[in-house]
Amino acid sequence: MLSDSLKKEIRANYELITQALPQFKARKAQNYLVAEIAKVLAGHYDKSRRILVAEAGTGIGKSLAYILAGLPVALRSNKKLVISTATVTLQEQLITKDLPFFLRHSDFKFTFTLAKGRQRYCCEHKLLKQQDDEAQQAALFTEKPQAGDKALLDRLRNAYLDGKWTGDQDSWPTPIPHRVWQQIVSDKYSCKKALANHRQCPFHRARDNINKADVIVVNHALLLADLELGGGVILPEPDACFYVLDEAHHLPKISRDFSNASVNIKTSQEWLKKIKQVSTHVNRVVHRQTTITPGLTMLDSANEMVNDLKSIELYFRNNPVEYNKSNQHRFAMGEVPDGIVNALINLKEETKKCLSAVNKLSNITSEELKDANIKLSDAEPILIETGVFIQRLENLAALWKMLLKDRSETQAPIAAWVNNENEGFTLCASPLEVGGLLEYMLWSQAAGVILCSATLTSLNSFDYFKRQAGLKDNDGTQYLKLTSPFDYPAIKLIVAKMNNEPTESGFDNELVDNIAQRIEEKEANLVLFASYWQMKLVAEKLRRKFPNALFVQGETSRTKMIEAHKKRCDQGLTSILFGTGSLSEGLDLPGHYLTNLMITKLPFAVPDSPVEEAHAEWITSKGGNPFMQITIPEASKKLIQSCGRLIRKETDTGKITLLDKRVITKRYGKSLIDSLPPFALTIEK
Repeated sequence: MLSDSLKKEIRANYELITQALPQFKARKAQNYLVAEIAKVLAGHYDKSRRILVAEAGTGIGKSLAYILAGLPVALRSNKKLVISTATVTLQEQLITKDLPFFLRHSDFKFTFTLAKGRQRYCCEHKLLKQQDDEAQQAALFTEKPQAGDKALLDRLRNAYLDGKWTGDQDSWPTPIPHRVWQQIVSDKYSCKKALANHRQCPFHRARDNINKADVIVVNHALLLADLELGGGVILPEPDACFYVLDEAHHLPKISRDFSNASVNIKTSQEWLKKIKQVSTHVNRVVHRQTTITPGLTMLDSANEMVNDLKSIELYFRNNPVEYNKSNQHRFAMGEVPDGIVNALINLKEETKKCLSAVNKLSNITSEELKDANIKLSDAEPILIETGVFIQRLENLAALWKMLLKDRSETQAPIAAWVNNENEGFTLCASPLEVGGLLEYMLWSQAAGVILCSATLTSLNSFDYFKRQAGLKDNDGTQYLKLTSPFDYPAIKLIVAKMNNEPTESGFDNELVDNIAQRIEEKEANLVLFASYWQMKLVAEKLRRKFPNALFVQGETSRTKMIEAHKKRCDQGLTSILFGTGSLSEGLDLPGHYLTNLMITKLPFAVPDSPVEEAHAEWITSKGGNPFMQITIPEASKKLIQSCGRLIRKETDTGKITLLDKRVITKRYGKSLIDSLPPFALTIEK
């Protein structure tokens, strides 16, 4: 329960923080969000399941709310506050602005850090030995060295020794080429804290900072990576953490992408044939009888796997399937052809044996190193080499497991497909729904979770997000929807009079004419398109009329495009941004930087990826309607995000024009309009 003293502490720090904020306006919605976060994390509603799903509209101040409520509850409960985001922009805001501000202006005494994956750090031992053995350095390059590579390594080494560089890839002033970074990157197989030469490696120092920090900022992908390993590997144990998942609407898709697997048949045969070198290296360095059996098992299993992969390759050559424009063929309901099932079963078993054998050889080498029976300079290449093969074998094992997963009437199947490209056949698989995975890894393990975003509902309901995230009705999860403080009725939403629907042949020409007529001179305009080709078509037609004012996404970097747009706006000139779906989220153009927004089409996603096609197929097989169950809820969410580009602050004004008449001619249109903020709706006649 939330104690009186904790309530008093939160209120007192609210006063301190808000007094330090220039032009701060007290908002009831923000106060309510603070109270609900604190109550949920303190176990006020459910002591065993402390989860809150909170949709908080733009302008409420989510980050202030979850830090103000989550931090004191975490400190009193002796828990870590882990804040996970989907974008680098929000991470940087938290680390460079929000958390330092709280530390300066509140009574809270806390430390914070940014958690990154191991591969963002160099290994001190690898970095320092680069200069000592140039022949070995050259041999380790996976790509051919180029002029200047050695000089760069020398600069990195000297800067590190002089204390001017921490070993963090992102803190070096210029991009480090991949071929160079791979020579010094930390890896979990050779860069072990148990080894004296690695205890001061940058990753291990960063890991120590994570353990000591009260607040840890991370991204969703790294959080999932830690949870997949069982938790407590990169981040603290889940039951020792209160998680805040900001931008939580991205979590289901990131989880699905994170869980997929693919294997190129030809490439896998090639590297499996090279696995013999592991045995050769181990036998040359490690003189123990215990290496003989795993060495033989590894070679036998690798040979078996090559034969099975050859049979799969032969099957696809002799039984050509129908490929789409992307050279993909999806297997209906995730069922792979009968002709490759036996090979997959054998591969699953042999991959397991091979993986176990390589792990044993790696462990024996580590033990010999710890016992000082072999030199580090001899052991390290083996540990790195076995590590590479272990990662590859783990990827194979993940794919075979998915492809051979038992089918269930109640659970969604996997999406499975084959790509046929220049490098041959690639088998791929992905889960359709990750709710069960999130329940197993996160919801049931964490001390508490706050999920927040400006768009978590679709069609005014949390149901779609619940299904995606694996949250159930009456499972103890709390839900909260808070509307933005903006004056939405002051914003016009115009449904344009259009003769053609987007699916009709005359729509493109009509769209060009409409956009041209609706551009506001000496104002900031943004036009959002549903496809690149349509955007380019309209841009070609309008460029003569607006030669200097038109900025089209993809023609230059996003940063340069926005800078040029803002410069014209500051000069009082006409400026027009053309963009696709990626500009409908995360684009912040307050005030005079955007006053006229046009949305050309309802943001219906065409299910053209194998995963989306498979999901639609499964819903149809269960008697459902994928258009109503997936497409419409997704379109609702994206339409809200698109409209949200116009009003970023309470003083923002302007108008939104929707150039798709289906919102008034189709049955689903009303529900899409009703799910938007209460704009002043005008339907042109």
